Amino acid sequence: MRLPMKISFVVAVALFLVLMAINLPLKTGSAPQGIVSFQLAGTAEQAYTIIRSWRDGGLIWVHLSLWVDFLFIVAYLAALLQLTRHFTRDRPGIRERMIARWVRVLFVIAGVSDVAENIVLLNNLSPPTDSMSVTATILTLVKLTGLVLGIAGLVIIRAARRRPLNH
Repeated sequence: MRLPMKISFVVAVALFLVLMAINLPLKTGSAPQGIVSFQLAGTAEQAYTIIRSWRDGGLIWVHLSLWVDFLFIVAYLAALLQLTRHFTRDRPGIRERMIARWVRVLFVIAGVSDVAENIVLLNNLSPPTDSMSVTATILTLVKLTGLVLGIAGLVIIRAARRRPLNH
């Protein structure tokens, strides 16, 4: 692993841990998964119920979570793109390059969806609307699908190797 990739992974993991810590006060009866519950609230009514449960100082944590997530997006996207390059650096085959190209596209789509989702969520805090809530849910699902399919592509690239990476 090269130094930039190691740094990207360390930063991504550190920011992930910060986001997990920020999410703890956001877990309520209406939002058992914290910010994730808000991301997947498909209606204005659900979003409003979640926001109401965060009224006692929780909205500060929501804003902090969404703004830190912008940094996390850059970090995880850089780490995943570098990991894709790492897995394909000694694989000159056309199939591996084609899969890697699709994996990179999926990761970029996930990152762009994540940015758009955060913008929509910030706009949905006051007052929540059905259109914003549905849009946030769709963007969250696109993000998660892109990440899962991209990681599956990395597994396929890695499994296609007949020998380990050269050191």
